[in-house]
Amino acid sequence: MIDIRTKYAGLTLRNPLIVGSSGLTSMPDRIKEYEKAGAGAVVLKSLFEEQIEMQSDSLWKESDSSEAADYIHEYVKANQVNQYLEVIKKSKAICAIPIIASINCYKADMWIDFAHQVELAGADAIELNIYFMDTDLMYDYEANCAVYVNIIRKVKETVSIPVIVKIGKSFANIPAMIHLLKINGADGVVLFNRFYQPDININTMQIVSGNVFSKHSDLSDTLRWTAIVSGKIPDISIAASTGIHDWEDVVKCLLAGASAIQMVSAIYTHGPEIISQILTCIEEWMNQTQYYSLSQFKGKLNYAHIESPNMYERAQFMKYFSNRD
Repeated sequence: MIDIRTKYAGLTLRNPLIVGSSGLTSMPDRIKEYEKAGAGAVVLKSLFEEQIEMQSDSLWKESDSSEAADYIHEYVKANQVNQYLEVIKKSKAICAIPIIASINCYKADMWIDFAHQVELAGADAIELNIYFMDTDLMYDYEANCAVYVNIIRKVKETVSIPVIVKIGKSFANIPAMIHLLKINGADGVVLFNRFYQPDININTMQIVSGNVFSKHSDLSDTLRWTAIVSGKIPDISIAASTGIHDWEDVVKCLLAGASAIQMVSAIYTHGPEIISQILTCIEEWMNQTQYYSLSQFKGKLNYAHIESPNMYERAQFMKYFSNRD
């Protein structure tokens, strides 16, 4: 019998497919649809402190009263947070799969405040969506790392549920950064964040939003770093994310060492049914290759288990193009 259960950041999932944080996961009824389709877990749409601040500022300007600023901010914050907590509670009431909360802040005290509240609401784990785009010419790498360490330490002191960190690809040394997160308490990492994609409209001369969905070509970086990190830091859970669009992509990420796979763009494009289709294809592939559990092939092609690990480290095209006209 085929067993596709997996362990991810201390959670036991019935399969490795997770619906990633997005507009798809903002309502309990939709989350229930993903559970019915077969999803192993769901990450809720992020609670953004920045969004709370923007809404507060907008209402404050409309009020034309500086005295109302603090009241408006606290009202908006309480309203947004309460709505978020209700989504957690309602999702937990109707779903059996793990519900992972996602929070995105830029002030240290907010991480602690939000994390504590989502645990009390019943979330099974917390995904910290951390990203700071540093464009300072006097950039201090150690100070930037210290921000991440400070956040993970404080959140881990506050909650008892698993804490997962979702990061981007902008670090000079991704494995070193993940190792730092692990020794400071992170139970898992998500590779990688997908950020706002800017574009330019040359007719209106304005900055506009670019393509919001990932592409198959984005998978290469996800595979490279999943394989390297899982090979060098085998005792941290990895959720592969970005560029994963079909069942073959999922199998590739598992072979590279991922414990779980987060999908968003493919579900936006094809609907919840893509989840059950992917799971069926994975089980068929496992049956054909005589793998009866994910543990039999998870990480089989990661950095530590292949003959030439430098295949994942190669950054130049020279060898590939040397025999081509």
